[in-house]
Amino acid sequence: MAAHERMVLGTAYRLLGSVEDAQDAAQEVFLRLFKNLGAVEGDPKAWLYRVTVNVCNDHHRRRKPAYELDQNRADPRPNPERALTLDERKRLLMEGLGALPERERSAVVLRDIEGLSTAEAAAILGVEEVTVRSHISSARVKLAKYVRSRR
Repeated sequence: MAAHERMVLGTAYRLLGSVEDAQDAAQEVFLRLFKNLGAVEGDPKAWLYRVTVNVCNDHHRRRKPAYELDQNRADPRPNPERALTLDERKRLLMEGLGALPERERSAVVLRDIEGLSTAEAAAILGVEEVTVRSHISSARVKLAKYVRSRR
């Protein structure tokens, strides 16, 4: 558990956007690991990622969405006079991730934030690599539009 706690907690935080929710999800992931210890062979990293994504998706489905992406809204003109601080960018990213559909959010977190390969993300999510690339492409467009609309 100690070897993978940071990875699970970080992934859960990026998927859920809340430290408290991420801690709850991580606890659920490690409970599932304990219950399935005999079934997990070798390095449990891929299994932990898959379970973390599933637990977070379940959690996300149970709560009301805090933010919603408006795809019909016109892009506002960029304001070069307002530079975003790093904290503001992180907040916008977390809000934008929270507004994405779960498949897109999971693909972006695993591939772009956790740094897994497309093949690894596809195996964890149980989809083809082309599907992961499609989800990421769609999510990036939505995230960029979300960020531009909030500046």
